[in-house]
Amino acid sequence: MAGVLAACLCMAAMGETLQLEKISVAPALVLLPMSVGGRVREIHSVPRSGPGSEEYEYQWPGTYFRTAFIGSELYFRVGANHEILHVVVDGQAPLVLVNPEAGVYRLSGLANGPHSVDMLVVTESQKGPNSFGGFDIVAGEKPLPLKRPSRQIEFIGDSYTVGYGNTSGKRECSVDEVWATTDNSKAFGPLVANHYQADYQINAISGRGMVRNYNGLPGDPLPGTYPFVLFDKQQRYADRNWKPQIIVVSLGTNDFAMPLNPRERWKNNDELRSDYEKTYVRFIQGLRAGNADAYIILWAADKDDAEVQRVAELARAQGERKIAFIPIDHLSFRGCHWHPSLADDETIRDKLVQFIDSHPGIWQGR
Repeated sequence: MAGVLAACLCMAAMGETLQLEKISVAPALVLLPMSVGGRVREIHSVPRSGPGSEEYEYQWPGTYFRTAFIGSELYFRVGANHEILHVVVDGQAPLVLVNPEAGVYRLSGLANGPHSVDMLVVTESQKGPNSFGGFDIVAGEKPLPLKRPSRQIEFIGDSYTVGYGNTSGKRECSVDEVWATTDNSKAFGPLVANHYQADYQINAISGRGMVRNYNGLPGDPLPGTYPFVLFDKQQRYADRNWKPQIIVVSLGTNDFAMPLNPRERWKNNDELRSDYEKTYVRFIQGLRAGNADAYIILWAADKDDAEVQRVAELARAQGERKIAFIPIDHLSFRGCHWHPSLADDETIRDKLVQFIDSHPGIWQGR
């Protein structure tokens, strides 16, 4: 389905009926400053002026764009994206764009005054990047300064971290149903970040493992793609302003979910586990090299507990000090294909928050 899923949504704010619509002709507009959460590639030479005179490509889930202004309407441009976008105005319930057509959109019906707007990417885009052209206002409206949170937290993982099928309410799902019911904004990562009013990154890919993808499927395991802005691995990610105080990692479910296939490079599970442990420790050391003060939290659910705990112990034995392992049990896995449900995401959030709150010095690490 293409176009606007929720073209008109009555908001909780008194006197406002917001309308989001694609337009063919835009008035003269002024580019708004914005903040970006996640990894993006900025395209500097966009051959147009007006709305979307800036353009950003992104592919990791959970990317978001934020702005603030004084006025009564807002414009933005999206590309021909295969994604679901949530447009959140002043913290209210989102307006939803499903597979939006490329072009300029107008958000109207706002009371004339100060507003904050978040554009949240809630789906996964493994096949290719999507694009966003920035926010614009009409002449006479005013930008508001953006307050960047002092706290930053990064989440690295697989489909559990993506929020794969977490809103479905059933376990048997088609490919289309998985896509439609994946909502990263309700997954545990953004829930934890929002609890602490922290900026966040979600660097996760469904089906990927530490050394082995689900059922031995082709493609780089997560560490092979992690260093890059997009999955094409053409540009390494580097941002001197991204120095998270906390890095949360959950990888291993896909490595061990299915029996080894005959043509895989490991002869048996012992070889796989040894490779997994050594690679995981090296991955942690790489994270440490780029984030000297970050506290690294490893977590696992149920059957993966012992293996991830072993990794944490090995990392400590090799000199790592700011690291912890958190086992998380009693999950229902009622999302698509036995993935965490919305209730499970809240359970994971609560476990992580409980640990972080019991170690208040973590946020002072940077």
